[in-house]
Amino acid sequence: MAQLAAAFERLWDGPLEGVVVTRYGYAAPCRRIRVLEAAHPVPDAAGLQASRALFAAVEGLGEEDLVVALVCGGGSALLPCPPGPLTLADEAAMNSALLASGAPISVMNAIRKQVSGIKGGRLAVACRPAKVVTLVVSDVPGDDPAQVASGPTIADAADRAEARALVGTWGIKLPEAVESWLAGEEGQPPSPADPVLADHEVHVVASARLSLEAAAARAEALGVPAVILSDSMEGEARDVARVHAAIAREVASRDRPFTRPVVILSGGETTVTIRGQGKGGRNTEFLLSLVLAGEGVPFAALAADTDGIDGSEDNAGAFADGASMQRLRGLGVDPAALLAANDAWTAFHRLGDLFVPGPTGTNVNDFRAILIR
Repeated sequence: MAQLAAAFERLWDGPLEGVVVTRYGYAAPCRRIRVLEAAHPVPDAAGLQASRALFAAVEGLGEEDLVVALVCGGGSALLPCPPGPLTLADEAAMNSALLASGAPISVMNAIRKQVSGIKGGRLAVACRPAKVVTLVVSDVPGDDPAQVASGPTIADAADRAEARALVGTWGIKLPEAVESWLAGEEGQPPSPADPVLADHEVHVVASARLSLEAAAARAEALGVPAVILSDSMEGEARDVARVHAAIAREVASRDRPFTRPVVILSGGETTVTIRGQGKGGRNTEFLLSLVLAGEGVPFAALAADTDGIDGSEDNAGAFADGASMQRLRGLGVDPAALLAANDAWTAFHRLGDLFVPGPTGTNVNDFRAILIR
């Protein structure tokens, strides 16, 4: 986010002041925009102060003012703003419960928007009567801008009743105080039809689709045909991996549904239902499941989060191939046990195959590439 703000600052040739919030370690130098850092994926007190700083920045604007909102993934955690009697601890506990539930990002954000004083378009309402133009770097499947960072400047049609239904459907165990808040009707976000938001503009400027298309073009330029399965895949990382492994095996053994050589690309945002106490993230878990299901298939793969961080450690993801299982066993490692413990990081750390590019300055969700020669 800070890199996005720095780029905007370089391109903007008029008067400018503002505030940007990014995760710890991701700051970039800005001359006219104040850069704040906060915790991700579980919010902290610095994030609470950052939310207050954003509200202070848009206070007292007039009709002649223009607010440009730069929004990318991660804002749901970076901008805690507990409503009513709720506390930061309540919101942090809610975030932890959502992350552990295995629910897709659309479900998590629908709930977050109902338990916030800034998400779901509330920040845009605070800007009135100024016009708001929102520029979105999308990290959500389908590129619905209202879902990115839980839409601080974009209203959503989902209401409190829908959020309650989603909690029940996914069996999410929320803190008692949060459940009590959701049971009421106080503090609901604006609807998309709210006249306050009528002249606001929203533009998606980067997305998973664009990143996959760029990767496909690069592969083609190198003489390797490329196919894009989807830019909006969701589901359990280990289950999505088994589907990819089945496709890779079919290609390798029967040249269908694609002929070799080919690189199979996909994006979206998988989820991990936490069952163990291991280290990792959704992309490393995808890869560990892939090597289990694809043992012996002649493939090479990369799965990584485009922001440079996948889950709990400092890696973006990892590399794997059809021999990874054999190599793990040679090290005395039980891959199935590590997967059961959500400890994919340990598997690829032992192999020396972690992918650690550092912060990339962007976030357009997961990137997966499987090469079959």
